[in-house]
Amino acid sequence: MGGTGGVAEMVVTQSETLATLHRVFGYDAFRGEQEAVIEHVVGGGDAVVLMPTGGGKSLCYQIPSLVRPGTGIVVSPLIALMQDQVDALRAAGVRAGFINSTQDFDERRVVEAEFLAGELDLLYLAPERLRVDATLDLLSRGKIALFAIDEAHCVSQWGHDFRPDYLALSLLGERWPEVPRIALTATATHATHREITERLNMPTARHFVASFDRPNIQYRIVPKADPKKQLLSFLREEHAGDAGIVYCLSRNSVEKTAEFLTRNGIEAVPYHAGLDAGTRAAHQSRFLREEGLVVVATIAFGMGIDKPDVRFVAHLDLPKSVEGYYQETGRAGRDGLPSTAWMAYGLNDVIQQRKLIQSGEGDEAFRRRAAAHLDSMLALCETAQCRRGQLLAYFGQEPDPSGCGNCDTCLTPPETWDGTVAAQKVLSTVVRLQRERGQKFGAVQIVDILLGKRTGKVIQFDHDQLSVFGIGQELTEGEWRGVVRQLLAQGLLAVEGEYGTLVLTEASGAVLRREREVPLRKEPKKPARAASASGSGGSGRGERKARTAAAELPEELLPAFEALRAWRAEQAREQGVPAYVIFHDATLREIATVWPTSVAQLGGISGVGEKKLATYGEGVLGVLAALGEEGSGASAGTRQEPGRSSAAADDDGIWSEREAEPEPEDWA
Repeated sequence: MGGTGGVAEMVVTQSETLATLHRVFGYDAFRGEQEAVIEHVVGGGDAVVLMPTGGGKSLCYQIPSLVRPGTGIVVSPLIALMQDQVDALRAAGVRAGFINSTQDFDERRVVEAEFLAGELDLLYLAPERLRVDATLDLLSRGKIALFAIDEAHCVSQWGHDFRPDYLALSLLGERWPEVPRIALTATATHATHREITERLNMPTARHFVASFDRPNIQYRIVPKADPKKQLLSFLREEHAGDAGIVYCLSRNSVEKTAEFLTRNGIEAVPYHAGLDAGTRAAHQSRFLREEGLVVVATIAFGMGIDKPDVRFVAHLDLPKSVEGYYQETGRAGRDGLPSTAWMAYGLNDVIQQRKLIQSGEGDEAFRRRAAAHLDSMLALCETAQCRRGQLLAYFGQEPDPSGCGNCDTCLTPPETWDGTVAAQKVLSTVVRLQRERGQKFGAVQIVDILLGKRTGKVIQFDHDQLSVFGIGQELTEGEWRGVVRQLLAQGLLAVEGEYGTLVLTEASGAVLRREREVPLRKEPKKPARAASASGSGGSGRGERKARTAAAELPEELLPAFEALRAWRAEQAREQGVPAYVIFHDATLREIATVWPTSVAQLGGISGVGEKKLATYGEGVLGVLAALGEEGSGASAGTRQEPGRSSAAADDDGIWSEREAEPEPEDWA
């Protein structure tokens, strides 16, 4: 704790921060590490905070900015979302502003004047603004409460979101040594954590590391067959009417998938770096403001979205790293409600990623790092153990040895089998081709030879004369592809050259000499196609979103919840802001449950701060009163006393997940 006063100052700080939490954001208690972080920063200390998406990172700098004298300066890497961040804060009664390239000269001058006059609690800046002398001069003329460096993992040169402008942020500590700094991220391994500390020059910072677990997200990875049709079935059967994100590797795949979903009755829009800026902005805005829209995107869609009700994130191609996968899936379920991280994964994904690493730019060290990232991602895909446990272990967190109970490998444990003989057959085929014929081929030809298929290519090269021809008829084509995929994942095969041919590795010999066993996952049987997966998704599925959002609400309270959502949507349209800026679904559920009949009662609802109570209180009570007159209100037996929850899952409506803007020439 900085300053003098010791315990007395701490008591005052706790009182002030809790009062601010209650007054502005409508909560009575902090959650997890929030209180310790806030107390430390309010006292003038530097902090490095690792906290999962939805864990309430934003409050860790918002509360100190409101309590400490001056303006909190927030460095955020995605300017496209600053307006929404500021709108959400202003809706809660916080004096917030931003300066970025989207403003004209007069707009910037107004914000600068507010900052110099001490009329802002928070000021958002993109990292590149801090390389401009005029910005540094402006900051030096005002009173700064703290510097918050959001998405601090962008400083990591080996990371998936590296931003060169972040490297210059170490100057903040040099130029303003008396101003506390707080660096925050949801995505950091031990190595990235160290790099953040070193590159931002924060040697004396206190470190706060929360759990990376997101228990409301169900992780599932399915064998890739016909990925677009698999995605369509997944959406129709489990997420009809839900908002979500679908990630694809290429722009062409994005366009085709969005068109396919739209043609099959699911409203979807594309997003990639090849679209003009206006189209990207329009699609992003629609996604933030509309309910039930699906965005199909490349990783250029680094939204870090202020959208709490994303119910699913789907991947049709293999992510390049566990960090990228974790951050992308973390965009689902920020409101704490059940959500799904679904991925279709197959042999071609492995081959394509290996080829990209080999043919990509960068030196040998870079390729080794990229290969290590991919190996970790493959291990997550191929594990027969709890996927969540594997994910947490990657970030250095001890997983529950009994499993999570909410991933596919826990819910339906996969069978394993001794694949040593199958592995020997694959490796022997690769050896025969190379030694006897001086040839190298890809996985398709290897599998055709094992199955004894006399295809045109097999006959052309006389591969039906090899001793290994037809020795693998005990497995199906899909099962052999699974064997090859797992051998690649285990480093027993490698991909070489432009055409993705298969070659042996140093580890292959031990298998061929029977010195090493090769356990493999059994490929799951292709599930029978559900009758309801065709057409429009079957009766009742359109209501799933309401059931999900209303999680555990009694049937008699659903009309109130839906009426409140309709009122909220109208308010959002009138103000031109996303619906969650008004109230989150969690707050509407509690309002429907408690059924307050006075402003004082409504003020006891979690997430209803003073400003929102004054702005929306009468409107909410009017909706409930109208329902009561219609006889659809909650019975006395179902109403509950209001009880504010802790500041969990960033329920204040201000989210902290940010990612780099797409580079214009990003091929993806």
